[in-house]
Amino acid sequence: MSESPLIVKPIGRVRSVLTERSTAPRQADEGAPDAWIEIDADLADGIRDLRTGEEIILLTWLDRTRRDVLLVHPRRRVDKPPVGVFSTRSPDRPNPIGLHQVTIIGIAGLRIHVSGLEALDGTPVVDIKPLLGPIADR
Repeated sequence: MSESPLIVKPIGRVRSVLTERSTAPRQADEGAPDAWIEIDADLADGIRDLRTGEEIILLTWLDRTRRDVLLVHPRRRVDKPPVGVFSTRSPDRPNPIGLHQVTIIGIAGLRIHVSGLEALDGTPVVDIKPLLGPIADR
């Protein structure tokens, strides 16, 4: 069986006050600001049923990270022994996919305003998924 190529295309970009990785919070609950997600115009129908107040999962491509990292010091603490990257939330990893749980706080056309998002300005968004819960019928 031949393997088909893996092609991932951004559906939009993050717009945030965060511009430098060195000053960005590592997790959303560490002071991440609200941000905007700008969706590509040709994908407008895909966001038409999103609503203010909904929790969503954003998948991003962490485009300013290293892809050759397999061992990391947890939380960059060199006093701790290195661990395998797949047991951490480190952005440095072979496939730098970011996973962000946020709440929609507003929608303006192709722009989605979300709660605390630690992704940097310009980060590609590769998908949006609803947070599953007791009322999830989608």
